[in-house]
Amino acid sequence: MDDVCIDIVKLTKVFANLKQKAIDNLSVQIKRGRMVGVIGADGAGKTTLLRLICGLLKADAGRINVLEKNPLVDKTQLMQKIGYMPQKFGLYEDLTVLENLKFFAALKNVAEKFDFLPLLRFADLDKFQNRLAGKLSGGMKQKLGLICAMLGVPELIVLDEPSVGVDPVSRQELMKMVKQSVQAHTTVLWSTAYMDEAMAFDEVIVLDKGKVIFQGKPLDLGKDAVEFEEKIVSLMGGAHIRPSVLARNYPIFNLDAKYGVEAIDLSKKYGGFWAVENNSFQIKKGEIFGLLGPNGAGKSTSFKMMCGLAKPTSGTAKIMGIDIIKFPEKARAHLGYMSQKFSLYPNLSVIENLRFFAGAYGMQGKVADKAIKRMCAIFGFRKFLNVNAYELPLGYKQRLAFACAVMHEPPVLFLDEPTSGVDVLTRKEFWNHLNALSKIGVTILITTHFMDEAEYCHRISLFYQGKAIAIGSPVELKKRANAATLNEAFINLVHGSEGVGNVD
Repeated sequence: MDDVCIDIVKLTKVFANLKQKAIDNLSVQIKRGRMVGVIGADGAGKTTLLRLICGLLKADAGRINVLEKNPLVDKTQLMQKIGYMPQKFGLYEDLTVLENLKFFAALKNVAEKFDFLPLLRFADLDKFQNRLAGKLSGGMKQKLGLICAMLGVPELIVLDEPSVGVDPVSRQELMKMVKQSVQAHTTVLWSTAYMDEAMAFDEVIVLDKGKVIFQGKPLDLGKDAVEFEEKIVSLMGGAHIRPSVLARNYPIFNLDAKYGVEAIDLSKKYGGFWAVENNSFQIKKGEIFGLLGPNGAGKSTSFKMMCGLAKPTSGTAKIMGIDIIKFPEKARAHLGYMSQKFSLYPNLSVIENLRFFAGAYGMQGKVADKAIKRMCAIFGFRKFLNVNAYELPLGYKQRLAFACAVMHEPPVLFLDEPTSGVDVLTRKEFWNHLNALSKIGVTILITTHFMDEAEYCHRISLFYQGKAIAIGSPVELKKRANAATLNEAFINLVHGSEGVGNVD
């Protein structure tokens, strides 16, 4: 068993508030020195499994050995050998970069006389060691979380969705950092929602309802990320996801505007820094237009200006031909907006959130009741009606936020990273809705870090350092970048643009 890092036999974990087992009689074996990806739908058991492996949860049944030790009985010894990076990076945001490193080094008893500078240089964070972790960009937090997990040269590194919400450039840098830092005997266990990322692993484990439904090489699932995702959807029983009925009887406002959305020389300056500079584009009715770019490129700032949440330094935006600056209420009446954090009221129940947003969009009485009933039927909310939003599984939070954005049936949708962190089945279902709405003429502006999703866009504007560096269809962008995939095109175009510096 010297070559085995993790040995799990008939493991079961039940949470009192769940109807099904989080981990259900699961058996799996992972060899040393392997880089293994863990994939699964929302609630499949990925995070629970990783926490059981790290000794952070106690199983209800079964056996688990990690590095030939029991994670609960031998927790102190294993702590020195395991590097764990939880979701959201596990950082203390009110501590500086260096203070976070010192804190985690102390936990592993390696703080005394430890030279942090090589690690900081390795992560390109040496110039930011006195910055509060909470003030770092997503990519920089990602790197800091990783080097905190790698302290003490662990034999097992456990990363729980470390790249959620960060762009392809940052994800590529993270993968490169991990591969360069691990030794030959080090095992890496990495859960992910990105199929292109999973292609880089030695092995993948697919979980569904607390069970292993596949373990093997990524190429056994498909030759590329798209084929890979289709196979996983099929394995999870989602091959027959129902067609969207959201567009059924959906009215489209008969306005004379040539474009659903226009950005006209939009600029936003903070002090001497241009967050967005002279951004212009037009989106036709029924077009899905993607706004892509590294973290901090100006995508969210553009979104906020275009829906009237931030005042531009110069320029304007039009929604169905209506100037958002001159006539904000009239323009926003035609708009459905879904922000990165889903814009829900966490302490309100599902039904209370739906009622609130119905009222906010001017829907009252029978009209509101009918719209709410329809959203509940389409998105399967009936069993969650009295559950507070913060208690919902991530996939249902996403569905609820989307339902709140479309319940008044707007002709224009602004969706800011709407699928960040959700699983492949939920994303597949989500894009079924978007494609159905697009076909009946709804104009959609969307940002995403999933390059497989971006392939569904009719056109894309690639943003970098506040400017559009390329606009075109996915095929056109790949051709321009001499790239086989959109992920590769994104990276090539960003690195090939003028003034390339630290993309964070």
